[in-house]
Amino acid sequence: MLDQLSDFRPDHTSDTPLYMQLANKLSDSITCGDWRANEALPSERVLSEILDISRVTARKAIDLLCDRGMLTRKRGSGTYITPKLEQPLSRLTSFSEELRQRGFTAGSRWLQRELGVAAPLELLSLGLSPNMPVARLKRLRTADDVVMAIETSTIPATYMPNPHSVTGSLYGYLEANGTVPMRALQHIRAVNANAEQARLANIQPGEAMLHITRVSYLENGAAVELTHSYCRSDYYEFVAESRR
Repeated sequence: MLDQLSDFRPDHTSDTPLYMQLANKLSDSITCGDWRANEALPSERVLSEILDISRVTARKAIDLLCDRGMLTRKRGSGTYITPKLEQPLSRLTSFSEELRQRGFTAGSRWLQRELGVAAPLELLSLGLSPNMPVARLKRLRTADDVVMAIETSTIPATYMPNPHSVTGSLYGYLEANGTVPMRALQHIRAVNANAEQARLANIQPGEAMLHITRVSYLENGAAVELTHSYCRSDYYEFVAESRR
């Protein structure tokens, strides 16, 4: 990519700050797939020399893309293109399973684990009777300690009497207790992050996110899980294969 770096040279006559111009050009290039996952970005010194900008400008552009999750700094090594998580829609797997298969370290930061009475939407989605108890789990899903998604799951208390007993993979817990989801319906739509979502995901308010609603079912057809996931669009890609 060194021979193409000159294309990223900012316009010094523009009203847009130089670092923002560079960050936007790099962001567009990364999004278009011009850089490979885990590929090293040229150093601030190299960027400043080739693009005729100061090292401070180069650093501010890199900092911005690190904040967006598109670049990752590794102490003593350099700055690298952050891998995206491509999640196929053709198979039912957990967040943890998908990350492990791609070499990430999956993690969670718990925000809520409690029992309560099912709300109207939960009753409808899970096919429950009024006043049925449910377990609610809310957490930040992380990959290599970077927040990838905000996830809220509702499980009928019949299948999860003690939500604090879930310490890792939700599907791992369900499988260990003989309630393995066998199929799921997922709805995906684009949303803009509100203030709370932006704070939790470390992005700017109004930035694009993917809202995924999933209802999972047991082999006998009973609904076992309702999950709302708000995923960072700069990390997530969903892949669907179509045949004729």
